[in-house]
Amino acid sequence: MITRSVSELSQALASREISSVELTQLYLERIARHNPQINAFITVAPEKSLAQAKAADALRAAGQATPLTGIPLAQKDIFCTKGWLTTCGSRMLGNFVSPYDAKVIEQFNAAGAVILGKTNMDEFAMGSSNETSYYGAVKNPWDLSRVPGGSSGGSAAAVAALLAPAATGTDTGGSIRQPAALCNLTGLKPTYGVVSRYGMIAFASSLDQAGPMAHSAQDCALLLNTMAGFDERDSTSLDRPPEDYSRELSTNAGGKPLAGLRIGLPREFFGEAERSGCSPEVMQLVDAAIAQYRELGAELVDISLPNMKLSVPAYYVIAPAEASSNLSRFDGVRYGYRAPDYDDLNDMYAKSRAQGFGAEVKRRILIGAYVLSHGYYDAYYLQAQRIRRLIANDFVAAFKVCDVILGPTSPSTAFKLGERAADPVQMYLSDIYTIAVNLAGLPGMSIPCGFASGLPAGLQLIGDYFSEAKLLNVAHRYQQASTWHQQRPQAVD
Repeated sequence: MITRSVSELSQALASREISSVELTQLYLERIARHNPQINAFITVAPEKSLAQAKAADALRAAGQATPLTGIPLAQKDIFCTKGWLTTCGSRMLGNFVSPYDAKVIEQFNAAGAVILGKTNMDEFAMGSSNETSYYGAVKNPWDLSRVPGGSSGGSAAAVAALLAPAATGTDTGGSIRQPAALCNLTGLKPTYGVVSRYGMIAFASSLDQAGPMAHSAQDCALLLNTMAGFDERDSTSLDRPPEDYSRELSTNAGGKPLAGLRIGLPREFFGEAERSGCSPEVMQLVDAAIAQYRELGAELVDISLPNMKLSVPAYYVIAPAEASSNLSRFDGVRYGYRAPDYDDLNDMYAKSRAQGFGAEVKRRILIGAYVLSHGYYDAYYLQAQRIRRLIANDFVAAFKVCDVILGPTSPSTAFKLGERAADPVQMYLSDIYTIAVNLAGLPGMSIPCGFASGLPAGLQLIGDYFSEAKLLNVAHRYQQASTWHQQRPQAVD
């Protein structure tokens, strides 16, 4: 049962093959057995999960079910969840029990889904390996000596290890797509503003976006149908008509399924010199995926994203600047960690933050405060914002000649735990292919495309604004023609 997709589990619940209580119990037992070695979950509350499952079974019995009613899901610990410990992977929020639900949690609750637990993450979503969490590093189920990616590494590891059929993640610079690639999952970052950020603890407000993580594009579409929607409490939420993101996934009658689709291949990814920035094994798998898309009827188009090389430096000015502002609210006064000993108010602030935040968070706060300071604001922050506009304009020009952009998700497969911990720049370059998508506010996703030396690799698909349904279809067609997304790790039985 645990190897079934979300849509298959929904059918099993609808046909009374299994109850939500029984299904939830299956996953809770696996979490109890395997989480000690994987560390994918920070908080599990079986009594709360089973109570939700019992209520979901009652909804199904009354004929009031949605496709997700009774489906157990893992929730990233960045989403405020009423009555649940919500830590954001930080000591600073180690005792914070949220008094309200994030909009995403409200929508899953309204759909009758079950919360299995809150998943581990890089502290305040700052990291690419899930090693900055106050609660310890998450292990990759494909190789327990390696990272699962970050910051949504706990969600990725939970789904990959079959501790949950699907999970939520958030993506500020690749934090859904990169762990999806490293753990052999499908992960989708929607267009900025499609999913409400209300109740999602902020890292960089102009970049953060929530999205689904699952084994297949079909399952991601089901989750996005529930997650998306306007929220007046979020000033960046977009008021758009509801969509069925699975509408293009039905099988076409006759012909090649992707005939007429134009796939853009950026010279900045695939040029002879640029290929050296990506592992040859990963690039070989991406080339094979391109060949598969050609067989499916897609047309390949050479494009250029000339300012792509500036995305990492621009991001690491803008994101820390916003983080330094957002994290100023954590002062030890109203909620969260407070230093036990201090002399006065200023001393309490200083000690609470010094003790409550981890090294990576403090590094980014300091960078952000510096680039926003008098005398450097124009030279760094405003300049980064200008570069951001140039990057977005490059994508606008590219989508005039192609429908989807394709490339690697990550330049390598999962690296060893601790391998890049002492070199922040090397760690930051893990997101070299994903960051530009966030700077432009575009939708992007990662899908499994094979294995290099036994470790998963990901293929990134980037779409124009509000093209999630098209992206999901392009991913789905590839997954109909391949079996990479169906592979499961042996490290966790």
